Order: sequence, then C-alpha cells, then structure tokens
Amino acid sequence: MEESITHHEFDVVVIGAGGAGLRAAIEASRAGVSVGMICKSMLGKAHTVMAEGGAAAALANKDPRDSWQTHFRDTMKGGKYLGDWRMAQIHAQQAPDRIRELEQWGAVFDRTPKGLTSQRNFGGHTYPRLAHIGDATGLELIRTLQQKGIHEGMQVFMEYTVRRIFKNDGKVSGCFAYDRNDGSLHVFKAKTIVLATGGITRCWEVCSGSWEYSGEGHALAYWAGAEMGDMEFVQFHPTGMIWPPSVKGILVTEGVRGEGGVLKNKKGERFMFNYVPDMYADEFADSIDEAEAWVKEVVGGKLATKRRPPELLTRDVVAKAINSEKAAGRASEHGGAYLDISWRNSEEVKKKLPGMYHQFKELAAVDITKQPMEVGPTAHYVMGGVKVDPYSQETTVGGLFAAGEVATGLHGANRLGGNSLSDLIVFGKIAGEHAAKYSKKQDGFSEIDQSDIDEVIEETLEPLSREGGENPAKVVKDLREMMQNKAGIIRTGKLLEEAINDLEDLRSRSVLTSPGGGRTYNPGWHQALEIGAMVDVSKMCAIAALRREESRGAHTRDDFPETDDSHWGKINSVILMGDDGSMNIDFVSYPKISKELRTLLDSDDLQEEE
Repeated sequence: MEESITHHEFDVVVIGAGGAGLRAAIEASRAGVSVGMICKSMLGKAHTVMAEGGAAAALANKDPRDSWQTHFRDTMKGGKYLGDWRMAQIHAQQAPDRIRELEQWGAVFDRTPKGLTSQRNFGGHTYPRLAHIGDATGLELIRTLQQKGIHEGMQVFMEYTVRRIFKNDGKVSGCFAYDRNDGSLHVFKAKTIVLATGGITRCWEVCSGSWEYSGEGHALAYWAGAEMGDMEFVQFHPTGMIWPPSVKGILVTEGVRGEGGVLKNKKGERFMFNYVPDMYADEFADSIDEAEAWVKEVVGGKLATKRRPPELLTRDVVAKAINSEKAAGRASEHGGAYLDISWRNSEEVKKKLPGMYHQFKELAAVDITKQPMEVGPTAHYVMGGVKVDPYSQETTVGGLFAAGEVATGLHGANRLGGNSLSDLIVFGKIAGEHAAKYSKKQDGFSEIDQSDIDEVIEETLEPLSREGGENPAKVVKDLREMMQNKAGIIRTGKLLEEAINDLEDLRSRSVLTSPGGGRTYNPGWHQALEIGAMVDVSKMCAIAALRREESRGAHTRDDFPETDDSHWGKINSVILMGDDGSMNIDFVSYPKISKELRTLLDSDDLQEEE
C-alpha cells in the first residue's frame, strides 16, 4: 500500500520552538521569507520555559562596573579557554540589546528601585548580570517571543518529530517528519533549515531535561554529515532535587545561591571554602565572615566590594565539590548536600524565588524559608553540539544552520549560568537572519529524491511491524542508567571503553524492540524511534571523553585528574561520520585570538600560542 504523504514548501524551516527557534523564526519572517516551524511538543512547552535564574547580559544596572569586556572574560574563563572567542565576543556585545529588545516586545522583567531591569548574581559572573523575572525567566522569554512571533506570519507544526534532513548536491533540500498524534507523514521542502532542538540530557538517568531532550537534533545534523564538536563536555548542574525519588533531578535554580543560599554537608559545615581552584583564588572568599559580609552588602542593595562566597563558583566546580563530599562520607541524608536560604527574610525568599518555594512545598513538603533543601548534581546541559560559523551560525553542511544548545562554540568546557538564555536570543537572531539571506540567493527549491523519502518512511514505520521484542522503554532505561554509571560526572578510560561497547549492544537491542499498537497516540513507537539518536549521541560523548586525557571544566577523568594546557588546552574535539558510516574523531583549534581581546584574559591561564 502506498503511503499518503503531505508536502509543504518553505524558504526557511526552523526545527524547534524554544528561545533560539522562535528568535530565528521571527528574524527570518521579518526578512520577508516564508517560515515553517516544527516542534516536538506543544508551542509554549519548549524546554526553555524551565530556565529559571535569568539571562546574562552586561546591562550594568546593578553594578556600573560591568561591561561586555568583563562578560567576555568571564565566559572564556568559565569555559576553561576552550570556547570560540569570536562567539564569546559577539554574545557579550549583543546580549544587552537582545534583552532590551525583549522588553520592547513586552517582557516583564523584575525592576530595581530606580525602574531599571534588575540583575542578580550567578556563579562565574564577576558582577550581578542576570536579568530575571523571579525564578521563571525562561517562561517569560517564551511568552514574549511567541506573542511576537505569531504576528510575523510563520506557520507552526506542533507535535511533529523530524526524522531526516534531506540533501541535494551537498546542500539541504528539506526534511521528513511525522505527526506524533495521528502518525501522518510529511515532507518539507526547504531552501534552508535552522536546527534549534536543544540538548541531550535525557541520555542520563538523573537529569533536569524534559522528555524532548533525547538528542534527536544533534543526531539529525550528524546523519546529514555536519561536524560535531566538544561532545565530551556535559554539564552536571550542582543543584537538582534529590528527594523524594519521584522528583530526582528537577532543577533547583542557581538563583538560590545568587540570592544568598549556602551549601552545607551533613555536619553543618560550609564545605565550598575547601574547593576554590587556584585560578579563582583572588575572586572568592576564604572565610565565612568574608562571605557573609559580601552577602549582607548585596542584600542591603550596596555594591559588593569584598570577595564573593564560594557557592558562586562555576557549576563544574560546585558539582564536583558535592560529589567529593559524598565520596568522603559527608553527604546529606539522601546522598547530596544541603542548600540553605532560610537565614533570609521569609517574605523576601517568597518574592525572589516563588517557583522554588512552591516546588519544594508541593513536591517535597519542605518550606525553604524554614528548612534547607536537599540537592545533588543532575545532567543539565551539553556544551558540545553542531559546529557553526560564529558570524552566520551555518554548519559545515550548506544551508543548514544551528543555534542554541544544539550548537557548540560559545561555552567551551563549561557554561556559565544565565549564558544559555542570552545565547538563544543572540545566536537565534543571527541564525534566522542568515538563513533568510541564504534562502533568497537560491533559484528555487531543490528536488528531494523519492528513494530517500521511501527509505525514511520505511525506517519510521518498521517498528510497528515487529513482534515479540523488548519494550523500547526498557532499552531506554538501561541506556540512561549505563550512561549515568559509566559516562557521568566522574569518568575513567576503563568505564568509557565499557560504555562504548554497551552502546553497541543497546543499538542491537533497539532494532528488535516491539512498541505494539498503531500509529495513533503511541508513545512506545516514538520511543522506539528515538533510541537510534540516543545511542549515536551517547557514543559521541563517550568517544570524545575517552580521547580527552585530562580533566577540564565539565569533563573529569579520574585517571587524568590534571588540566593539561600544554596540549589539550588548545584543541577541540570534532566528531564526524566516515564514508563507511563509522564515527570518527579529530581535533582542531580555533583561530588565534586577537591581541586586543587577549589583554582581557588572564595571561597565566591562557597559554601563549605558537
């Protein structure tokens, strides 16, 4: 029986409806081209809404000493100098304008007493830099972008999964998707495609990611032949909920620490003073008195002149410190640490952190104005992704652009909190602008080979005809547990080699799974189709982690605990598909940084380039 296929044509197809996708779609639509947006869940449900703390931009509203130069320095330093300095410069320079633009479009940010956009402290940022709306910043960002976007004429396809990006003569020609509700099949012809599909953290058992984060966007780019970069760097946010088990991994915003929350072990000790790296020694307090004095100044509305509390170190440092306290037998009751903000006025806590107050009250029966929260590391963000041109966001595949978490470059070995939301709107705009320009230069739509369409349809429907196999949910569960145990926050060569072998076993199991049922409302079918992407993305991470024989940022090798700047400090990993379908790894360096920007960085930490 010949399958019924619905055909669509758009100058620009945007895959993903989070902050990056919406901002790209808005920019492309304003350029006068036709835009189709495909999203895996409902519009308004993108993972961006879960971002709580704020968007980093050097507005200098809370501290006039802030500047794009300081933001650039913090981003490069936080990323352990492995980021693309060109993207870090663009981001730092353009983020303030993107925040002001959101305000013009109706975003309701919290305000200072003088009526300016309020900004809060966050780990790794020298000054209060995060524009926020309580602890629901991502939700307001999405609300604003959607309200702006729906008036720009884009067409939205909700609850669709994209299975394949088509190419013709080395350039994108469109994509194939199916409707998750009724199983109908759709082919989209496109002159350009913008990938804005977010992250991959559902590949780990304990994660803060929503159900969409199975890594399909990363896999789509890889399958299309795009170069992938820095996939070993997966950030474990230090503070996820760990009790009760039903909520394990749900994020506890860094804003809690930004508002004065302190971390303690089971003995009641503030342990972060013992984990300040040498590179940050001058910036962070080494005594409780000094840290408390800083907090009192900030809470009192004054400019802090003292060194910051160590709870505001970068996420990789804090996550590993909690992990070390656990290994030393000083963990909290359920294996994490205590995060306490109960010392602050209860009404202030409820005003500044309303989401956190209700989250713990409803899910854990904890009143955070009176009791400490119990937290632990949770897989949160991937710094790696599709390699892009810093000025256009185009990938190594012609006509394929990427922005947001699916792209790599800005964050290096570790992302600073708050840089993700400003990343979305800065590079989402750039991707949409250049995708529209690219589409206007094309003579027309490229043809999509019917055999390519037939092949992906057969692959997509094939699981429905299988009988007697495993439940796909069991394979996904085993994959997530394995990645947590063998490619998690602390890694060794032996465990990573085991992980790579285990992934091939899981791949073999995945092609035999039987979801049962038909095409209509069948989550088992969707999951059976996701496993291939999860295996490939997990393998990228494991291979890159095995090859990087040092510890840097979010990547920690127990068998190579030191940071090796003599060699590894200059090179980034690149994953690409071989002609025979094999997964290959190579290493490259970004262009030499300009002398002007080098003066903004710590010469002791940044190795002299040859």
